[in-house]
Amino acid sequence: MKNEKKALEDYIDVIMQLPLKEKYTKEELLVKPLLIDSLDNIEIYYAPHNDYINKEAKIFIVGITPGFLQMDLAISTARRCLEQGMSIEAIKKECKLVARFSGPLRKNLISMLDEIGLHHIVGLACCEELFSTCYMHTTSVIPYPTFVNGTNYTGHSPKLIKNEFLMSYAISCIKEELQQLKYTENILIVPLGKAVEEVLFYFASIGLFKPQQILQGFPHPSGANGNRIKQLEANKHNLITQLKGLSAPFYI
Repeated sequence: MKNEKKALEDYIDVIMQLPLKEKYTKEELLVKPLLIDSLDNIEIYYAPHNDYINKEAKIFIVGITPGFLQMDLAISTARRCLEQGMSIEAIKKECKLVARFSGPLRKNLISMLDEIGLHHIVGLACCEELFSTCYMHTTSVIPYPTFVNGTNYTGHSPKLIKNEFLMSYAISCIKEELQQLKYTENILIVPLGKAVEEVLFYFASIGLFKPQQILQGFPHPSGANGNRIKQLEANKHNLITQLKGLSAPFYI
């Protein structure tokens, strides 16, 4: 099946054919050997940073899809690590650490999570520490870089939850990741933005997890979301209340 989860093992030869450098262009990466699937003006490509699963996580942060920045970082990291002879599993973890929610997106995300005090539920000083501990697992509803007319897909055009092609990847990939997590029945799920939230509540309706596990109302931290600060302020009290209502398994 086309929407089965892809992995670094499937693309080692393709990545090794790339020149060894820190940054690539779209012309170098948005190419047929890295293309997983396409339909009309939608293209889904492979990148390795969502291969690694932190099975011990108690917080599950879910974005829409990696953008080109994350794709570039993940593939350049994999290329360097392959050159160094690292093991496949070590490369997958390194790609995750380097590329997940990278750039300004990570800075905004950390700041917003600090605002609602997410770090307190796992006993950390700040949410930046989540990126260097075992408490968090990150992924995307569509775990591979997805583009519409060559531009980063944002979840809205086409509308993610109404697009059968994209949802087939979302369901199969998220289900597979959840099956590998140790605390699936208790894990706190943080959707980044309304489009992701809608999809996750649909997943809850078909029994992948409980709706009360989803932190509702957290805005997407992208700089392209100019209303994120206003949205966070408007939802802040409710978000904090939801976190305070968590049951004991969320606490360390």
